[in-house]
Amino acid sequence: MPQSTARTGRATAPVQTPIPSINPRPKGGWRDYALLLALACCWSSTYPLTKIGLGSIPPITFISARSLVAALFLFVILRFRGLTIPTDLKAWKLFAFQQTINSTIPFLMITWAQLYVPAAPTVVLASTTPIFAFLITWGITRHEPATLLKLIGAILGLAGTAVIIGLDALQGMGHQLIAELAILLATVSFACATIFGLRLSDYDPMVVAAGSLLFGGMVLLPVSLIVDHPWTLHPTPEALAAVVAMGIFSSALGLMLFYMCLVRLGTLTTNAQGYLRIPIGVALSVVLLGESVPSNLALGLVLVMAGVAAMTIPGGVYKRWLGRLRGL
Repeated sequence: MPQSTARTGRATAPVQTPIPSINPRPKGGWRDYALLLALACCWSSTYPLTKIGLGSIPPITFISARSLVAALFLFVILRFRGLTIPTDLKAWKLFAFQQTINSTIPFLMITWAQLYVPAAPTVVLASTTPIFAFLITWGITRHEPATLLKLIGAILGLAGTAVIIGLDALQGMGHQLIAELAILLATVSFACATIFGLRLSDYDPMVVAAGSLLFGGMVLLPVSLIVDHPWTLHPTPEALAAVVAMGIFSSALGLMLFYMCLVRLGTLTTNAQGYLRIPIGVALSVVLLGESVPSNLALGLVLVMAGVAAMTIPGGVYKRWLGRLRGL
């Protein structure tokens, strides 16, 4: 049997012949795309839960609390699995950098920007991550094929997002240029984090998620104590429930699924879930917040699904489909 350091969640080279059945299915199977859908569902809950939580909890305290709740939840699961967080400096440097560019900095930037930019334009700007990931992959890293089909998929997804929230919502863009640039910089940070996250593939996804979230929560905790004075706050039961739910589903499970998808599907396909979050987030907003469903949701959803399909379905599948159509 191959040996691994299970206690630290990091795999080592096998000392005997590897067993072929360790990864019996190829990447891109239906189970992997089910993980992608699950990731979109987890992160879609961010929008309504954040709106509920920020009603009585300031942004810095809210982000720190949800990160610590998520880390505690994962540590309990790791305990049952017999895994522990690595203690070496190299691992924690990776965890710290990943959390900084994937959560701490972009979340704070977007939260600040939403003080000046309406929600609808924010959604459009924040949905450009797949395009930035494509450009970075195509022009700089080239760690996986950045095909024309995937670029078309990114553009279709962005168009579908714009249709869902309504093109009239874009008319206000440009009036708060600095805040809008902050949202774009945050999406660039998300794209970089997706690519950098591949360096963490040697670790168990749950270990990476737990270590990253613990670092993020502990970094913001002193800032929360100094700025927000959380002991003086009076959060509502709904806000506290939002913190716990967001910590478990959006942060803990979502981040774990994120690293699993990176390894199985690659950066460009993993980023495609950003478009899936829009229609799912709208549905959750209707259920949790009682918001109305936009009349243009159907058309936008078709464009979003077309974009996700273009970015996720292998090009060889399209060629086979075209061949079958020509044979009819």
